[in-house]
Amino acid sequence: MIRILTDSVASIPAEDARKVGIEVVTLYVNRDGQELADSDIDLDAFYADIYDMVNDIPTSSQPSQHTLEGLFEDAARAGDEVLGIFISTGLSGTYEGAVRAARAVKARCIDFSYALIDSSSCGYDEAWPVFDAVAAREAGEDLAGCARAVLRGIESTRFLFTPETLTFLQKGGRIGNAAALLGNLIQLSPVLTVTDGSATTLAKVRTRKKALEKIVQTFKDDVEAHGLKNVVVHYIGDKTPAVVWAREVIEPLLGRSVDVLPVSPVIGLHVGPAVGIAYECAHALAGKLTRPVQARLCTS
Repeated sequence: MIRILTDSVASIPAEDARKVGIEVVTLYVNRDGQELADSDIDLDAFYADIYDMVNDIPTSSQPSQHTLEGLFEDAARAGDEVLGIFISTGLSGTYEGAVRAARAVKARCIDFSYALIDSSSCGYDEAWPVFDAVAAREAGEDLAGCARAVLRGIESTRFLFTPETLTFLQKGGRIGNAAALLGNLIQLSPVLTVTDGSATTLAKVRTRKKALEKIVQTFKDDVEAHGLKNVVVHYIGDKTPAVVWAREVIEPLLGRSVDVLPVSPVIGLHVGPAVGIAYECAHALAGKLTRPVQARLCTS
């Protein structure tokens, strides 16, 4: 059997993961001296006081080597293979930790086979390729075939989002103090995306309304050129603006309902309150990747 493993930053609801047989390893949020398992947090409750966190942004930590080795060891002893898809190496060391853990288990269990892939993103930009792996597994693909499905998915997804304020990005060191101050004063609202595993600026516009319009136009252009397989509206902080945007703009555009889901605070706390969209097209998207994805395939 192929076990499909991802991390909590993919932001897949626990019930959805259980239904299709996805195993999730949690990252952690460290706030006020407490270590909180990302996968167990009530995100809406956690984000309720996000504005109070701006001057003391909680930190995050990745799963331990011991935890990862335990997961791989359990699979190896059961005679199962593992396909792991993890948060971008530009955002976390989780993938590298998984590689080290898998190698350690392989040294003890020579027949253990695994494929580990850097998703080059987070949120449902990371999750859609995980679901592609599930579909490939259900179609009878072997480990290599499932890994290829993931790589195709990574090339075909995009995450677009716009923060409500630049303050969290400034506090987290993503932009300078002067840039944040000027941006907030003139109501600068960047549209951010993920390229080669790191957050980049797609566009800079003067208002949040224009930023959301730019997201919609980019989404429409991608769908018209490459087709649409999957889409979800994402949010950080208050859910209400995302729900309104989904119901009034995205759903009428598509003619169907769209899930509205929170992004893991491991990522969300570095961005601050935000609304965005993560989608997967039927074909590869230009600009998502300019270099090969990191991947490790090791078979017995």
